[in-house]
Amino acid sequence: MIEAEEFVAALRSIGHDFVSGVPCSFLKPLINRVIDSPDLDYVGAASEGEAVGISLGAYLAGRKTVTLCQNSGLGNTVNPLTSLNFPFRIPTLLITTWRGEPGRPDEPQHELMGEITTTLLETLRIPWQPFPESTDAIAPCLAAAGSTMEDNHLPFAFVMRKGNVAPCGLETSPDGRAVATERFPTRLDIPSRERPSRAEVLERLLELVPPSAAIIATTGKTGRELFTLADRPQHLYVVGGMGTASAIGLGVARNAPDRPIIVIDGDGAALMKLGTFATIGAQQPPNLIHLVLDNEVHDSTGGQATVSPTVRFAEVAAACNYRRVAETDHLADLTEWLPRLLRGDGPTLLHLKIRPGSLENLGRPTVSPVEVKERFMAFLQS
Repeated sequence: MIEAEEFVAALRSIGHDFVSGVPCSFLKPLINRVIDSPDLDYVGAASEGEAVGISLGAYLAGRKTVTLCQNSGLGNTVNPLTSLNFPFRIPTLLITTWRGEPGRPDEPQHELMGEITTTLLETLRIPWQPFPESTDAIAPCLAAAGSTMEDNHLPFAFVMRKGNVAPCGLETSPDGRAVATERFPTRLDIPSRERPSRAEVLERLLELVPPSAAIIATTGKTGRELFTLADRPQHLYVVGGMGTASAIGLGVARNAPDRPIIVIDGDGAALMKLGTFATIGAQQPPNLIHLVLDNEVHDSTGGQATVSPTVRFAEVAAACNYRRVAETDHLADLTEWLPRLLRGDGPTLLHLKIRPGSLENLGRPTVSPVEVKERFMAFLQS
């Protein structure tokens, strides 16, 4: 058994200073110490997959990250770990607990995941080892993890057993701050077939954004059209991990505070991870603009309907503590409002209704995910 501060101090000493995750009772001592450490940046996530996305965004902005979860939540991380961290080659130190470990009685819901936790990590091609059980083992374990991540640029996991870390209380009190939400005039009066296309919106956006702005485009035809219209170093095409673009944007925005960060989401993707709205509202990144392009269908997979016609994304964002929200189906409103939104005072959500469809003969990005990552990181650091 080790003390939580011993492990946290060792993390600090090797530069791991950004942590995101979802709690577990086995993690309680460690996560409490992380939250209480003023020199560590902790973001509590609504889901484990969201935590992976937040850590990914923080890494792109230059941080060394740690992602925490219960092993029951590993299933929630499979999509971003395989479709984002793997193709982009983005590491994070993943600490997962081992509820339901064979030979240790636990609740029935942990039995199967306990049996397959290490096998699942191996299936995901994530190297792992047991969480250090003594003070002397901390530095060698972290050195081995760091060396592996430096070599393969992929996550490395520690698997934590019950009692690995001595009890540690939580001293920090929640400091949630409710804000007054500014609502822009709502204009939803254009027949659906006459609304602007996604390509028209992206073209207008490209005309309006300053060179300092980073653009994170959700998976599917949004990123493909953005690449087709203009491929720039400040573009991140989120080729996988549907629904994770906003979490990535939050991770970037917290760590690149002097740049406007624009997340372009789709209605289907936003619906998949609505919990991220709450995390963004709690964290209050003033430089984050969340643009939801809503054509009411899953356009990339054949036009199947989403449930967005009954969802008021701007009202959801307002309820989640965004500072400014707007909804419209007029392209002119984007032209009028975006310069004002770029001045900060966010987070902001702009819900823009568009018509279904995409550019003809639409290709895919010809720049590899690793190249996109490297030039995007260089852009953020420039």
